[in-house]
Amino acid sequence: MELSKYSFGVGDRFSHQGEAQLRAIIKANKAGVDVSPVWNKSNREHGIVKTKPEHVRTEADAAVKALGWDKLYFVDADHINLTTVAPFVESSDFFTLDVAAFIGDESSKEAIESFLASCEKYKGALQIPGIAEPIPVDDKLLIEIAVKFLAATEQAANIYQYLVEKKGKGNFITEVSMDEVESPQTPVDLFFILKMLADKGVPAQTIAPKFTGRFNKGVDYVGDLKQFAKEFEEDVLVIDNLSFPE
Repeated sequence: MELSKYSFGVGDRFSHQGEAQLRAIIKANKAGVDVSPVWNKSNREHGIVKTKPEHVRTEADAAVKALGWDKLYFVDADHINLTTVAPFVESSDFFTLDVAAFIGDESSKEAIESFLASCEKYKGALQIPGIAEPIPVDDKLLIEIAVKFLAATEQAANIYQYLVEKKGKGNFITEVSMDEVESPQTPVDLFFILKMLADKGVPAQTIAPKFTGRFNKGVDYVGDLKQFAKEFEEDVLVIDNLSFPE
């Protein structure tokens, strides 16, 4: 299963806006932008409004049928982890693996040493096409990245393997989320996070990193727009210059 190049997350907390949301997606497609809707709702949100994961699937399927949508669409189990994923397995085909809580957790000495050994070819001046300055990479930087992110990517691999066992490989979209933290990840962080995920066989088709500033619901972005734009563009360049296993 493959996600479209452009997708749009539509979160309908009370399951009343599915058709209206899909009409907006249809307008975008008619304007020449091929966008796939991704209906999403987190375990936390289900708990607040007393709904269940299957309600999102019912709403999405009903909207698609009512409006005759014949293109891709997905239902996302948003911000799940190993303790919350089970109720979403049957009704979802898109899973956002939220591993932010594991950033900074301890990894084994062997895991860190294995990661360092796998990064030998990146040491020195790492040049990412499109980013003006090469990124200096040495053991100190790699150890810092491993200590911060290795446990989180290990947790993502555990959730992914659970889903493979339940749904079968290739039958769902995998997103990895690390955005609900205080400190933003840098482009070089993202480069090695994606490498860790690839090494562990996690086919992340999309990722949610933390950027500078705050994205609060229903209000404008709060932060340095120029810095955000720089981080976003450099993250895209990192992604554009990597390939991932199927």
